[in-house]
Amino acid sequence: MILHTEITGQGQAIVLIHGLFGSYENLGVIARALADQWQVVNLDMRNHGRSGWHDNMSYALMAEDIKDTLDHLGLDQVVLLGHSMGGKISMEFALRYPTRVSKLILADISPVQNRPRHLEILSALESINLDQIRSRQQADQQLALTITETGVRQFLLKSLYKEGDQFRWRFNIKALIANYQELLKAPESKGPFTGPTLFIKGADSDYLLPEHQSVILQLFPTSKAKVIMGTGHWLHAEKPVAFSKIVTDFLLS
Repeated sequence: MILHTEITGQGQAIVLIHGLFGSYENLGVIARALADQWQVVNLDMRNHGRSGWHDNMSYALMAEDIKDTLDHLGLDQVVLLGHSMGGKISMEFALRYPTRVSKLILADISPVQNRPRHLEILSALESINLDQIRSRQQADQQLALTITETGVRQFLLKSLYKEGDQFRWRFNIKALIANYQELLKAPESKGPFTGPTLFIKGADSDYLLPEHQSVILQLFPTSKAKVIMGTGHWLHAEKPVAFSKIVTDFLLS
């Protein structure tokens, strides 16, 4: 599948890959910070944003989507930066096609099976009848019956848009529910990827933990890690200046 792309800047290509329920717009702040020195290729993954929908999702399939898209754009080798689910997709691609990745940056994710954290969100999204929604406020009120965190609701509502008189989600909620167990899995390919690799952890997040180190070093033996204090899983949104500096320093090193 050739994915929807937003391309800015010039120079060496760095590909940005968002997480679950997201779109290319989630990494827009980082894209703008990098576009003065690099060509930034910001992607919507399958079943997200403006890319195509498909019944099946796995890290193998989504890595192939990246390959199809890079081939289409004529990009032989790129830097990959992925957050959360996007980080796992980036890992899978780098392990499958190591010669096509010059550097790998993974934001608050590790190559292990994750616990199911999103069941409440999936249930809340599934319960909304968009045919009966007349405003974003109504959608927010329905989500609030299950999801108490305002920030989470605001993030989800970024993917709600209006087509004529009908509200729609930009993500394919049916496919996300059907494939959710796949998305919890570790990357499939065994690698290793020996190129420069940076893991960036949000200090208050539990997605990337010390007990994951042995698996990380097995798959990514040259990897290093940075921690951004005072941030959780959305580290790039919470402290974009610190995140952008870490990324830039790694790219220039």
